Amino acid sequence: MTVAFFSGSRRRAALALGAVSAGLLVLTACDKPTPIATITVGSESVNSEAACYNDGKPIKESEIQKCLNKKAEKSITVSMEDKVRFGVDPEIADNGWTIFLGGQQAEQEPNKKTYRSIPASAFFASQTGEATDSTQVTIVENTGKTLTGIWHFELKKES
Repeated sequence: MTVAFFSGSRRRAALALGAVSAGLLVLTACDKPTPIATITVGSESVNSEAACYNDGKPIKESEIQKCLNKKAEKSITVSMEDKVRFGVDPEIADNGWTIFLGGQQAEQEPNKKTYRSIPASAFFASQTGEATDSTQVTIVENTGKTLTGIWHFELKKES
């Protein structure tokens, strides 16, 4: 005859505690996801985690240009009549964010809102005034002095 060391309810409680402990251990091994930036045109949306992010701390000066020059992995098609809607996580808005076009800053002051709209036509003239078929739009989280996150998107002009 065998004797149970624990009653049924104690075994279940011990098993549940073990499962919770194992789950927490697995979660501590995961990287914290970066905040998300989203671009919406009409009913289509595309979102992305940061191309460069240092957990809210300043990106190293030596890394900034390399990060700004990365190619966008996410794209969305727009017509010239569309409005391009930008949305950022609240933690990005708390620090402030600006838009860069082709790696160059397009705005002087950081925006502190989580949402804004800009006409698509504003994105399709090159520095020389020539029309382009696509443009890289970069959302840059900054505190005014330092860059803390960079998100890239490509806007493709509808043909």
